[in-house]
Amino acid sequence: METSAAWARGAGRTAVAAVLAVLLAGGCAGPPQTELPTSEQARNDLIRAAQQVLVDRCMTAREAAGPSASREDALFGTAPAELEITLATGHTVRTHTDGCLAQAHRYLYGDQARWFRAEVTVNQLRPEAQARLKEDPRYRAALARRAACPEDDTRCARESGLGDLRARLEPARLAAVRAAHREDIATYERLRDHALHRAARLLAGRPTPHRKGPVPS
Repeated sequence: METSAAWARGAGRTAVAAVLAVLLAGGCAGPPQTELPTSEQARNDLIRAAQQVLVDRCMTAREAAGPSASREDALFGTAPAELEITLATGHTVRTHTDGCLAQAHRYLYGDQARWFRAEVTVNQLRPEAQARLKEDPRYRAALARRAACPEDDTRCARESGLGDLRARLEPARLAAVRAAHREDIATYERLRDHALHRAARLLAGRPTPHRKGPVPS
């Protein structure tokens, strides 16, 4: 019995020494920090690659559980949509919470509902700014002149002044829209940073994703 206890104490000391050696080798700084890509395109690719891994795992698990819903329902969820947001432009966007895509978003972003609202809002900043242009009477007049032009009359379209006026007015409208949605933008950036780190950990050791063609905006 004493021999067994002595062996156990010795094995314990050996295990502790091994752990200490690992910590010392890493500068006692804990797990190494995953290096994130620096370009916007590479960051998008990283999140999309992780999302695809998560979706594939979910779809495989659901198929293994037996036939139930269609693949489309398994991916996107079944009606009715549980989340929705009505934008300043008047458009309403909806999404589900029960599909594999929603499950992937919860893993990556931590809060699917907050991410959904922030992402949709940020993606619609420019359309909202363009909608605000119609509040300006000069823009409405130029829009009417442009609408009166024949379809292929590029000279008439240019002389309507619509393009030049839009170029002058849109930056200020966009700045105002961004200021009005600064909290949504901050939430978007914070949750996306969370997703980047989770994606990097998920894909650690896997081949780096490469684009095979243009990525849709």
